[in-house]
Amino acid sequence: MEYTRLGRSGLTVSRICLGMMSYADRGSWAWMLDEEAAEPIVRQAVESGVTFFDTADMYSDGASEVLTGRLLAKLFPRREDYVLATKVYFPTGAGPNDKGLSRKHIMAAIDSSLDRLGVDHVDLYQIHRWDYDTPIEETMEALDDVVSAGKARYLGASSMFAWQFAKAQHVAEAHGWTRFVSMQNHYNLVYREEEREMLPLCRDQGVGAIPWSPLARGLLTGSRDRGGAGVTARSGSDPIADAMYTDDDFDVVDAVRALAAARDLPPARIALAWLLGRSGVTAPIIGATKPRHLEDAVAALEVALDPDEVAALEAPYRPHAVLGHQ
Repeated sequence: MEYTRLGRSGLTVSRICLGMMSYADRGSWAWMLDEEAAEPIVRQAVESGVTFFDTADMYSDGASEVLTGRLLAKLFPRREDYVLATKVYFPTGAGPNDKGLSRKHIMAAIDSSLDRLGVDHVDLYQIHRWDYDTPIEETMEALDDVVSAGKARYLGASSMFAWQFAKAQHVAEAHGWTRFVSMQNHYNLVYREEEREMLPLCRDQGVGAIPWSPLARGLLTGSRDRGGAGVTARSGSDPIADAMYTDDDFDVVDAVRALAAARDLPPARIALAWLLGRSGVTAPIIGATKPRHLEDAVAALEVALDPDEVAALEAPYRPHAVLGHQ
């Protein structure tokens, strides 16, 4: 395993982050793992050197946080040995204040997350999306209070427009509040729109990128065929992927498969090696439901792509409309 700083912060993280969304209740999605099935996967991650774990309060209505907290407490001897991240924004109840980034919701949400996780603080507290209904000044002040109270060590953000992220950072700096150290954005070989503004902004500001969906919800692993047919439990029952990616993206998938065949490597390792080699990318967030998913992620750290190989992977790319900000 390799380790690095999260942006220009002092926080050290593993270069692979394990996303915990897949672990909770099998009743939510056919491909999800309950705690008994998830424990060997998380144990494998820990034994591979992964120290960075990401969840959210809305994953399986909080069940992911509960499972995450129990497993990490079991697998690590000390709380200081791992980096725990969670998120706030999406609805966690039926009430009008059970969502968004108002002071009321943030203050309630962090306490609820800590209770479910069974810890007294998270290392990285992230806003899951931009809240168009709450002034960003209210949000940033509330988040600063969360840090000041010792309930979070660092702050991060997730998918939004670059101007929004820049505005939030400016507001925090102008008031002496805590700034974001990370951006969890949608970025992979078939969706590279973040290269236009967000990633250059992050590099300039010393913000670490921790991309979600680094394998395009399995598309880059070969789990889907042209026409929408899925060959795994997830690819056959994932309407979000069906809405985000189209047959046009298979030109990139074909390039990944061709290079994988030439290098005698799984396609996932090629796609992740490309992402890990991008400037500013700290740690892709990997969703793993099988041992080989983690094996490929960790092994990708050792795959070096030469400039001609990178060019071949990038050549078929087609621009997309913005995906993942909602």
